[in-house]
Amino acid sequence: MKVMLKEIGNIITGNTPSKNSKEFWNSKDICFIKPDIIADAGVYEICESNEYISECARKKARIVSKDSIFVTCIGSIGKIGITGEGEYAFNQQINAIVPNKKVNPRYLAYNLLFNKSRLIAIANAPVVPIINKSQFGEFVISIESDISEQSKIVDILDKLSSLIEKYNGEIVALDKLVKARFVEMFGDIIINDRLWKTDSWSNLLKIVNGKNQKSVESNNGKYVICGSGGIIGRATDYLTKENSVIIGRKGNINKPILMREKYWNVDTAFGVEPNENYICVEYLYMFCLFFDFNRLNKAVTIPSLTKMDLLNISMPIPDLHTQKRFATFVSQVNKSKVEVKKALDEAQLLFDSLMQKYFG
Repeated sequence: MKVMLKEIGNIITGNTPSKNSKEFWNSKDICFIKPDIIADAGVYEICESNEYISECARKKARIVSKDSIFVTCIGSIGKIGITGEGEYAFNQQINAIVPNKKVNPRYLAYNLLFNKSRLIAIANAPVVPIINKSQFGEFVISIESDISEQSKIVDILDKLSSLIEKYNGEIVALDKLVKARFVEMFGDIIINDRLWKTDSWSNLLKIVNGKNQKSVESNNGKYVICGSGGIIGRATDYLTKENSVIIGRKGNINKPILMREKYWNVDTAFGVEPNENYICVEYLYMFCLFFDFNRLNKAVTIPSLTKMDLLNISMPIPDLHTQKRFATFVSQVNKSKVEVKKALDEAQLLFDSLMQKYFG
């Protein structure tokens, strides 16, 4: 059946006790939740915070308890959280729903997660997206009327969510393993505490300027088009060869990407091709992960880099044999990641299909 959110719970918009009153913020009595604590994906389990208010602020705050649903409604729309044991205050960017007996709280959280795109669509401000309390309360969703059926659905989705979280955790652990092995083999590569010989990027690699993709863009293109944030399309030609690194020229300058295939990089990204006689791409990529490109930024507004900024970077160069040993280790770890990623994709596909079945 179709219901408005205000029919299945009490809706409360958060607020922020005055920052000018030090006694409101001088002890960790009540968790204070802001949108940054809620994850972008999934239903986030809220049990702690990075900010707290004191008992003195209780009457100046909006406070809810366990099984309340938080939905971000200003700026980043539709991030979903559900509260655990305890009490939680929250700011004005969040609307909370305290569910009534018509709906299982976790069922409602999953339902709103499914409807995130619809929530984003009704945000009505051109600059900062916002959903006001009235709009939110009148937002219509479809729910299963039988509360016991809701609970069965929650059990199924919870198990899949746990499985997805497990696989994501394994991928993170494997990435940490690679970083740990890198430090073990090469030390602190930024301060060069192992005293490896050094050389500048101008002697070690080639930097390829990105270009506008319009002339080569095609849905059936053989090559991918990449920006500083990753793949954004397909192309009929390529600029940068395989086994290279993408570094953002504007905006995303501090998030390098390792590319195994040939690609067309757009004008917001540099392609960095290592000279394989001196440097393995796996070593180069890890150096880029540890290096702070933001320190090269001279722009006041949008972070940006120049080709000369990159060519002037000095980098320790361990012997190629040691670099290749690290590359072999990375290859072995990547085989494990492929298996985990396959299982993750299968679990996510099943989760998405069930969400469509239950809430679509």
